[in-house]
Amino acid sequence: MDLANKLAILADAAKYDASCASSGANKRDSRDGKGVGSAGGSGICHSYTPDGRCISLLKILLTNRCIYDCHYCINRRSSNVRRTAFTAEEAVTLTLDFYKRNYIEGLFLSSGIVRSADHTMEQVVQIARTLREQHDFRGYIHLKTIPEASPELIEQAARYADRISINLELPTQTSLDRLAPEKNLARTQQAMGRIKLKLDEAHDRRKNGDRKLRHATGQSTQVIVGADDSTDADFLARSDVLYGTYRMRRVYYSAFSPIPEPSVVLPVKAAPLVREHRLYQADWLMRNYGFRTSEILPPETPNLDLRIDPKLAWALRNRQDFPLDVQTATREQLVRVPGLGLRNVDRLITIRRHTRVRLEDLARLRVSLPKVRPFLITADHHPARYLLDSDRLIDRFLPKPVQLDLFDDADR
Repeated sequence: MDLANKLAILADAAKYDASCASSGANKRDSRDGKGVGSAGGSGICHSYTPDGRCISLLKILLTNRCIYDCHYCINRRSSNVRRTAFTAEEAVTLTLDFYKRNYIEGLFLSSGIVRSADHTMEQVVQIARTLREQHDFRGYIHLKTIPEASPELIEQAARYADRISINLELPTQTSLDRLAPEKNLARTQQAMGRIKLKLDEAHDRRKNGDRKLRHATGQSTQVIVGADDSTDADFLARSDVLYGTYRMRRVYYSAFSPIPEPSVVLPVKAAPLVREHRLYQADWLMRNYGFRTSEILPPETPNLDLRIDPKLAWALRNRQDFPLDVQTATREQLVRVPGLGLRNVDRLITIRRHTRVRLEDLARLRVSLPKVRPFLITADHHPARYLLDSDRLIDRFLPKPVQLDLFDDADR
């Protein structure tokens, strides 16, 4: 099979992996005249850095052959798909060719498991090592590692990559036993723990002035939402552990979508994308706003309300804490007001040192006034308490109903 056909198959097979991120990586370039160069079809995806830059990555599998039989995976052992594999030399050549043409700024490399986890990881590491050491490749590299591989191989991967990741896939061992019997949650977390220790060591060495150290700056993971009956509380509880224990940069939530010739144990319909969106919003609140999982999803509510965002849902459940006086409320209180982000809260705190905050000040900050009005007191606005207590308050935030048309445009 020629290289173009291999690329078409293995790039398409890689599209189901959502954990393709580059945040936290050091920016590399070749302005000193050394190295291959730094850039600016098929298999190219996009990722975003912390400063908002959009970068292009060549996102491929080394092979779509696999000895595992995970029901949700299109590349599972029992799946009827065209199989192929890159050699290490072909993967290196593709990356360099795309890079020199400014098509990409880096590589995202994953793989099915052939022969054994160690055999596959050796090939993945060989590609990254060849790019870095033989070709002085200074672009971004994200390597998908295998928890069953030896710790030494995973550590080698971290030396050549900017980011490494291990897919958790599902939040509980019960779900894994049913849908991915070869995978083990405890084993995956052990691998994450070892990676975390190495990341901490690298961080300390950089902090102490080791500028020549080459090592990944973080790890990420992915979970599949809607492939089983796991609740949103299950996903967020697992994410909370991953962020707190394993120095996880990101947890990616991927809504399950039916694959060709699916297993009979899988759902027939795709999970709603809005559920994935709400999980990302809740994840953001946990990482940046100080929310605990139990606050976002109390025991009696194991799933997020798909109609409204999690912050608004929390505020509606805790109306006794509102309205807040924008002039005297603490920063911790203000960041929990629906419609207020971290940056605007800091701006409001600066403004209130010099003047009484009015609604027009919020408008100038481009705050959504309809969203914050029920929850804030300003110099010229005192929300009626009975409106906050009303059972119909949520109706103010829901999309307006739309009358359905009896006829399609084609019938007219």
